[in-house]
Amino acid sequence: MAAIGKIRSWGPALIGVVGVALFAFIAGDLWQSCEATSNEKRMQVGEVLGEKISVQDYQALVDEYQQVMKMTQGRDNFTEAELNQIQDQVWNTFVNNTILAKEAEALGLTVTTEELQNILKEGTNPMLMQTPFVNQQTGRFDVSLLTKFLADYKTAGQNPQVAEQYLTIYKYWTFIEKSLKQQTLAMKYQSLLMNSLVSNPVSAKMAFEGQNDESNVQLASVAYSTIKDDEVEVSDADLKAKYDEQKEMYKQVMESRDIKYVDFQVLPSVADRDALMATMKEAAQKLQEGAEPAEVVRKAQSTHLYSGIAVTRQALPTDIAGKVDTMAVGETSAPFETKFDNTLNVVKLIAKNQMPDSVEYRQIQVGGATVEEAVQRTDSIYNALQAGADFEEMAKKYGQDGSKNWMTSAMYENAPTLDAETKTFIESLNTTEVNGLKKLNFSQGNIIFQITDRKAMVDKYLVAIVKHTIDFSKETYSAAYNKFSQYVSENQTLEALEKNAEKYGFTVRERNDVYNSEHNVAGIRSTREALKWIFDAKEGDVSPLYECGVNDHLLVVAMTKVHNVGYRTLDDVKDAVKAQVVADKKFAKISEKLAGAKSIDDAKAKGAQVNDVNQITFGAPVFVSQTGSSEPALSGAVAATKEGAFSSSLVKGNGGAYLFQVVKKSQREGAKFDAKATEMQLQQQALSAASRFMNELYLNAGVVDNRYLFF
Repeated sequence: MAAIGKIRSWGPALIGVVGVALFAFIAGDLWQSCEATSNEKRMQVGEVLGEKISVQDYQALVDEYQQVMKMTQGRDNFTEAELNQIQDQVWNTFVNNTILAKEAEALGLTVTTEELQNILKEGTNPMLMQTPFVNQQTGRFDVSLLTKFLADYKTAGQNPQVAEQYLTIYKYWTFIEKSLKQQTLAMKYQSLLMNSLVSNPVSAKMAFEGQNDESNVQLASVAYSTIKDDEVEVSDADLKAKYDEQKEMYKQVMESRDIKYVDFQVLPSVADRDALMATMKEAAQKLQEGAEPAEVVRKAQSTHLYSGIAVTRQALPTDIAGKVDTMAVGETSAPFETKFDNTLNVVKLIAKNQMPDSVEYRQIQVGGATVEEAVQRTDSIYNALQAGADFEEMAKKYGQDGSKNWMTSAMYENAPTLDAETKTFIESLNTTEVNGLKKLNFSQGNIIFQITDRKAMVDKYLVAIVKHTIDFSKETYSAAYNKFSQYVSENQTLEALEKNAEKYGFTVRERNDVYNSEHNVAGIRSTREALKWIFDAKEGDVSPLYECGVNDHLLVVAMTKVHNVGYRTLDDVKDAVKAQVVADKKFAKISEKLAGAKSIDDAKAKGAQVNDVNQITFGAPVFVSQTGSSEPALSGAVAATKEGAFSSSLVKGNGGAYLFQVVKKSQREGAKFDAKATEMQLQQQALSAASRFMNELYLNAGVVDNRYLFF
């Protein structure tokens, strides 16, 4: 009982301990939950209509599209710029399809399996012509070929090599099928939109007249530029009033940043260029003296290795191809520079011969338990063939079919290196006459081949090329880095960066409205880290030093302005607003100047320039050379004025003020009104204008693009 009492006396303390423990348990779960949510958020590249897409899912879409592009274009890889375009296209497609799917769902639009099957049966969709299921005889998509492939795909797993090929085609087909469905849904939506836009004979007639009724006028103009800006007083109240009037023009739907930056590109020094020139001169001398080309090219660290095989002109670098055309066989060039690829070059034309671009041949591979046995067997087969034995029958005797194959120059001439035996094989194929037999003894087995056809005799060049990029040395880069690093470390504010840039030999540049959808900063490669900094920095911040470009740029960035989503402030757009206010005030001055003018002569007497302007239509803005401006307001005013009449009021244009006298009105020669054709034209124009609905839907979709954080 005493023990129980003792325990009871601990009650409040126990409750406190248990409470703390329970809180720690709950808080631990809560912390893990918050951490998981935070991690999930960090792995999201974006969001559309509340639908989030993770970096893994987005990358899967990019990979899928890359594979499709590789298959359709026969490519193995893409440049950095092409990969950026692919990423943007995939993102835009994801956004548009997500928005369209939401709209279609609200309207009850769907694409049924039956509709998709009908598209396949018709086989006329252009996307289907990009698939492997095109009948070579008819040139049309054949759904039976697709059906057979899908059936074979299910059983292709028995052969790993075949299974891999089938899987590649299957993935390509699923992409086409998905794209067909999305395209069909979009066409349904557009069709619904188009059928809601109608025209009528009255509007058609007005449109026809607007395009074809022409006016010739005498035009009196006074350009705004005739009044100096300092003759116009602009107050803060004027700017505020104009800003409020045009505020919608300054609405910003995406966040952007203004920056100033210093970018320094490290270039080779004079010493670097001299050292490389010495290497190139040495290579040229050795090639001229007859040294082994492969060794000279290797020692000079050429980017273009020596294969020892004669190649067509197309396989040579562009600058080298142009050079060998002017050289004699055996000649070695002096070192020369190529600007477009930033290289120094030396080339020796070793040989130039006419050779076939394509060779058809058949072969028999011969082996044996020993090298001697293989040689004896090869000689025996070769002698039998020379004596008239049938090639295919002889091949079958040794378990081969002796079938004919084509070898083209493109199959080997871009190979960076070739082993000695491959080189011997290619040279033999190129130099053996049609119907000629040749035996070759190789370390891995012997070959007997016969040339059955040769096509397209072309010039082939055997050249030794020493091509070396003009690079900066480690010492040059180190000196540039130390100088730039000192500049950045000693100037930690924008004011200091600008004040001391000239002292260090640098230039501060400005770039306004940087968006996070961009792939680099100021056009410099490999600046993703700098882009991340820009969209995490505050106004006035200065970035750390970034090494970027192709390891040849040094960069520092200062944040000058953050433009959030919403309306630009008056300070942000002050120059544009001021230009509008100045134009308004100049127009007012011109109005005073031309007050009381009732004719062209009156306007001329008051200082206006007068000239004839012909063929003005309502449908197109007239360009006035005296003011250097396109003036849609003037086109409208002229169209509304009768022949012989003087303008009822002064026209305010983009580049000046105008009065006019309509001299003649007529219909464009050869114009004939077709109500139905014009109605269709108007309907197409309305549809084109309405197609911009995607922009409105985009603005309301809450699109968040955070791809810059990952790529």
